[in-house]
Amino acid sequence: MKRHAYGLETSFEVEHGHGGSLVVFNAEYDALPGIGHACGHNLIATSSIAAFIATAEAMRDSGIEGRVRLLGTPAEEGGGGKIRLIRAGAYRGVDACLMGHPMGCIPAKGDGGKAIDGVSAGKSNARRQVKVTFKGKNAHAGLNPWEGKNALDAIVASYVNISLLRQQLPPTARVHGVVRQGGAEPNIIPDSTSLEYFVRDTTSDKVQDLSNKVEACFNAGALATGCQAECAWQL
Repeated sequence: MKRHAYGLETSFEVEHGHGGSLVVFNAEYDALPGIGHACGHNLIATSSIAAFIATAEAMRDSGIEGRVRLLGTPAEEGGGGKIRLIRAGAYRGVDACLMGHPMGCIPAKGDGGKAIDGVSAGKSNARRQVKVTFKGKNAHAGLNPWEGKNALDAIVASYVNISLLRQQLPPTARVHGVVRQGGAEPNIIPDSTSLEYFVRDTTSDKVQDLSNKVEACFNAGALATGCQAECAWQL
């Protein structure tokens, strides 16, 4: 077993066999604060471990040539674990890569329909992540607030802009985010604030188009408050 595989502190790699083709099982893991395994990563990781062990045992018993690898893929809730692994060369020379993902049930349409469950119910979206920093000017909120440029107001304006944008978005699109930094003290006009947002849709082209619209919302919030917006897109 190789710990800290491909330069990732929390990744690992185990391989069995020799020669032939190489099949990889992704063992995803990560969790969300207060929710836990929101995407079922506890099931994804254990199912890949079980599949790897079963495949290795079958290869050993039958004498089949080939290799099977278990790859720990961390940071699946926003850290881009597999992206970092790809860039580090973890999937070079791989012939097939497998994993299982638990899915919910899609309700049937109409009284006579049948609900869809299992793998057939699964839908995947393309996604981008953006970190936005607003730069303004601080001032004493009680004495001379007019001398400041409120970076928190830029966040509020941007958030409202995105909420208005949702009215014109298709049902497949998703835009969601949080405030990472909102200011230091109530008595200080905030001069630096930040947001983090995810943008999703069914294709990468649609995500790119949606990203442009979302970035316009951030820029508009900055313009309205006299601040500067810095958007750092990942992917």
